[in-house]
This record gives sequence, C-alpha cells and structure tokens, in this order.
Amino acid sequence: MPIWYDPLGLALGVALDRLIGDPRSAAHPVAVFGRAAARLEKALYGDHKARGVVHVAVCVGGAAALGMAAQRVSNPVARTAATALATWAVLGGTTLEREGVHMADALERDDLERARGRLPHLCGRDPSALEAPELARATVESLAENTSDAVVAPLFWGAVAGIPGLLAYRAVNTLDAMIGHRSPRYRRFGWAAARLDDVANYVPARVTGLLTVLAGPDRRGAMRVLRRDGHRHPSPNAGRCEAAFAGALGVTLGGTNVYGGRTEHRPTMGDGPKPGVGDIRRAVRLTRAVSLAAAGAAVLASGVVSAVGRSRGAS
Repeated sequence: MPIWYDPLGLALGVALDRLIGDPRSAAHPVAVFGRAAARLEKALYGDHKARGVVHVAVCVGGAAALGMAAQRVSNPVARTAATALATWAVLGGTTLEREGVHMADALERDDLERARGRLPHLCGRDPSALEAPELARATVESLAENTSDAVVAPLFWGAVAGIPGLLAYRAVNTLDAMIGHRSPRYRRFGWAAARLDDVANYVPARVTGLLTVLAGPDRRGAMRVLRRDGHRHPSPNAGRCEAAFAGALGVTLGGTNVYGGRTEHRPTMGDGPKPGVGDIRRAVRLTRAVSLAAAGAAVLASGVVSAVGRSRGAS
C-alpha cells in the first residue's frame, strides 16, 4: 500500500470540510451515531458508573471497529476515499467559523434576540439573560475550545491512528456532549464519557495552545497567558485553548457562566479588556489560522506514520 493514501485522504477530507462544511442532516454520520447512542442509553441506563462504562465501551468500540474495517481496504484509491470521507464527517471547523460569523453579524446589528437564539449552536450556556458583552465573550471562548474539539483533536487522532482514530475520537467527543455534563442524571452514568473525553483531548488541547501561539497575532502575549493561566480553568484541557486565545487576541476571558440553572464562576485568563463584538471576527480568523496549521501538521505527521509503518512491515 503506498504511503500517500492516509495523508492524501486527510488533506481531501479537510478540503471537503472547507468547501461544504458540516451539513445539518439527519443522515449525517455523527447524527446517526448520536441516535444509536441514545437508544443504547435507554437500554443500559442506570445511576451507576459501571453502566456508563459499558455504554461508552460499546459506542466507542463500535466506532473504532467500523474504522478498522475501513482501514483494511486494500485498494489505495478506495482507502484514500474512505479516509477523506471519515475526515470530512468528523471535522467541524468550517461550521464553527460560520457560527462565529453568524454571531458577529447579529451583534453588529444589535439583534440580541437572534444572537441569543444562535448561541446554543456554539455552547450550552443559558443565553436568555445575556447582553452583547457576555454573548461576545461566550462566542470567543467557544471558538477557542471548539477549535480543539472540532478540528485539532480529530486531525491529531487521524494522523496518529488513521480512520479508527478519527471515528473513535468523534464518538468520544459526541458522548461527552450527550452525557458528560454534571447533571443529576449523568453525574455517575456520564462519568466514563467525561473522563475519556478529557484523556482524548489532553494532547490535542495543548497542541491547539501551541498552534495558537504560532498562528496568532500576538505570539508573546499568547505564550505568556498560556503558561500563566492555562491551568486555572476547571477543565484540564479547555483552559489551554482559551488562555492562548486570550493572550493572542489581547482580551480577558472567564467569568460567571450559567448552564441550565447551574452557575459556575470561572477564573479569568488574560490581561486585556473583556472581548467586545469586534473581537468575534478576530477570533474567527484565529480559529481559521489554527485550523489550517493543524491540517498541514496532520498531513505531514500522517505521512511520517505511514512511512514508519511501511518500513516496519518491510523489515
């Protein structure tokens, strides 16, 4: 098998995402997975960690097994196409950028109702009482965190583990969004999904921070805030992304957030003012720059992994 099939497949998948984004369709593979996971939850649910472990093992194991089957395709063209389609299916960078632009458009027109209605596309905060400054902060913070979740992390696992890595990562991240939050129903059942998501994103989040330093408009500021504040966030991973974005954009992120009646007080990160409406488009441009840098790095890394695997097979 030529060494170019995986890197070329990743590159084509990134190009597909840039061209057509992530269509909101019930037939989208992630939506299909979500429905299957929800049905399995109905059969397995119990207020116990063990049941959550079984749920995650079946869902993630099934996604990885599907990826392994696709990885065994011997025809180079079919293998490249499978990698491209899997990459496109799990990426969300273009959609993320579009959502940021939608928020910028709404707030620039002082259309708070539209902006509040759009925010749930980016994060789980309660937007009903948020004014323009808090909507802007929520958008910038979501762009920072989701640059890792929707772009860097899937590309990292695709470069390291091919199609199984792509599909397994998206399964883990989707389960975390579905059941990994701290609600009474999922405090135990969702524990495994949340912890596995932390593990899967540990390296990608830090790669996102470093790529933000390299691609951002203020490299020194991004590195300073990343090193000083990245660990202060309650999430072991999100803080690295948000701190780097705060430093690169010269703003301060963090503060009080409300999630479905639950209030969280997040430490602040950065040295500048709170982000304003005008900072949203700057954050979108930074997300795009980091995403493109991650794509280039992933294609190169995938080529190295393929070459190493081929040399080992030959020996």
